[in-house]
Amino acid sequence: MKFRGVPLRRHAIEFVISVASFWFTAWILPGITIADFGTALLSAAMISVLNAVVWPIISRYFSRLILWTAGLLGLVANGLLLLLTADLLDGLTIDTLWAAVAAAFVMTVVGIVLGNLLSIDDDAVWQRQTVRRMVNRLEPPTPTDVPGILFIQIDGLAEPVLRQALADGHAPTLARWVRSGSHRIAGWECDLSSQTGASQAGILHGNNHDMPAFRWYDKEAGKVFTSNRPRDAAEIEAHQSDGHGLLVDGGVSRSNVFSGDSTDSALTFSTLLDKSKHSHHAANYFLSDPYAISRLLALTFADVWREVVDRRRTRRQGIEPRLKRGGIYPLLRAATTTALRDLTIYTLMSDVYRGVPSAYADFVGYDEVAHHSGLFAPTALATLRRLDAQFARLEYAITEAPRPYHVVILSDHGQTQGATFLQRYDRSLKDLVDSLIDDDVEITVPEMSSEGWGNLNGALTEAVRDKDSRVGKLLAVTTRKRLVDGDVVLGPAFAEEKAQATGTDTAAESDVIVLASGNLGLISFTDIEGRASMEELSTRFPGLVAGLAEHPGIGFVLVSSESLGGLVIGGGGIRYLSDDHVEGEDPLIGFGPNAADHLRRTHSFVNAPDILVNSFYDPHADEGAAFEELIGFHGGMGGNQTHPFVLFPSGFAVPDEPMVGAATIHHLFKGWMATINDGSAPAPWTVPERPANAPIPVPEV
Repeated sequence: MKFRGVPLRRHAIEFVISVASFWFTAWILPGITIADFGTALLSAAMISVLNAVVWPIISRYFSRLILWTAGLLGLVANGLLLLLTADLLDGLTIDTLWAAVAAAFVMTVVGIVLGNLLSIDDDAVWQRQTVRRMVNRLEPPTPTDVPGILFIQIDGLAEPVLRQALADGHAPTLARWVRSGSHRIAGWECDLSSQTGASQAGILHGNNHDMPAFRWYDKEAGKVFTSNRPRDAAEIEAHQSDGHGLLVDGGVSRSNVFSGDSTDSALTFSTLLDKSKHSHHAANYFLSDPYAISRLLALTFADVWREVVDRRRTRRQGIEPRLKRGGIYPLLRAATTTALRDLTIYTLMSDVYRGVPSAYADFVGYDEVAHHSGLFAPTALATLRRLDAQFARLEYAITEAPRPYHVVILSDHGQTQGATFLQRYDRSLKDLVDSLIDDDVEITVPEMSSEGWGNLNGALTEAVRDKDSRVGKLLAVTTRKRLVDGDVVLGPAFAEEKAQATGTDTAAESDVIVLASGNLGLISFTDIEGRASMEELSTRFPGLVAGLAEHPGIGFVLVSSESLGGLVIGGGGIRYLSDDHVEGEDPLIGFGPNAADHLRRTHSFVNAPDILVNSFYDPHADEGAAFEELIGFHGGMGGNQTHPFVLFPSGFAVPDEPMVGAATIHHLFKGWMATINDGSAPAPWTVPERPANAPIPVPEV
């Protein structure tokens, strides 16, 4: 027997969990007294009724006020509901409001723990009873038989890592889709540079020309562009977009770098400065769950603890390579793996209940953890498994959506790993360049936000930019010393960005700017107009190019010759890009059959650096070396960083030839969407049946 599509047995188990949570909370906390077990049963039932009746009113009319107090008002509201329950029932006594607030938080934590132990995800009830109800109040959908399509990006997950994770049980939801035959996996090869900025520009807009890395020095503008800096992202999108992006016809953008020309975006860097494109009710949907704040805080603390425990484990076991992961990093990790993930999934699920025609959402947690721990590290795979459990939530939402949906899971790039350049050679790329040129040449390495800091700053900036919101005003006050032109800039890049905004940046006054994007290095000479030629570099800095190419940590460098065109120079040979002639040993051996084509394309960019440097790649050890302090990296070539995937409905067609370049994926997706619109698409996706007695994936393990 079922109630609203959920077996009554499941409702009963969830109610027992609520009762047990309430009873345990009263047992461990002072200030709360329950007369007997019968009172606990009645109290849990009464709280459920009050949450169903009162909380939708609170979340609809006071959501901004709750966020304005950083969620504290939500905790207080939970406590007030408990006090009201105590007033209505004999046998339940709660001494103070603060005791009630603490009880509400502890009940949430206990409920999460018990739910995981019993493989019960009580958010299935939340999906039906809170978010959908709020959607029906605020944006009632119009049912249709025309399918929609969801594009869900797992940032940084390579195809080989995905396949191994499916085989080893780290992604049971996706494995069930593939094994049922509803979905297939196809690999593709991303562009150079292999990173989110270039890949999303190509996937969402069909164009990522003149984007040589995640960050690059633009000589004409005299500044460094960074893909996840809001002002830069808006400028880059304006250059790349033709107005017909992937999401132009009513699609929504969630937690992306670029918008795909969507007019409804949330946590999207390129539209953070454009309030007209912000999603209107994201706060209402997130807070439609009465315990959203409590759950978010509990899971955030849990992830911080996981990081602390894993850091000690790797140090105790002597695992190499490893990074220093103390300081603020555990909180930064939790912000991406838990807080940003949950904000994105709440918003995406409300989009499903609204019946949006298309959505593109990026989940960055795996990428962030793999950067610091490694591709196959237990903590990285556990992060992937917790994300996979969110896809099980989506299954429930899709079955009750006002339209059927096709679901596509993809990645934008992969990662390769290895000890960093600094760890291996006790010097940075900047140090190496410094050792190869005159002492009177000034070299600058601008301090830029990492992807993790950028994601956190983007979320905070979106809130600050909402001038009609009290939460925005509060954040503007609390972060006022970290605001740069209205953008929140936490982390080590603040001084650099402040200098750029105030016109006091001295980077452009330096002789040389050295930037890193994973294992890709970019060297630019600020006083040389346009692209520096090999001939000029040899005259002004003799020994520089050869010294770089011959270093054991560098695979090759790309330079431009006035007479010979693009030159790829390695320690033992040269490849001429104009005709692929090779002298000596081919420096591109081991970097893939399309390496020369990728470099020819980058060589044609106006924004190509004077010297492009790619680290070595050892195919036997499957290792390279990042010029940043990351042991899992992407940005250049070598290994799995250039091998993302698309996991797609089996009825859709993919080309027989290899798919190379993000723009290829854009056109592939556009073609699928065209078949949906003209009615020739395959039958809408239906949720594959779970095997009998299989446990339901839960968000936290």
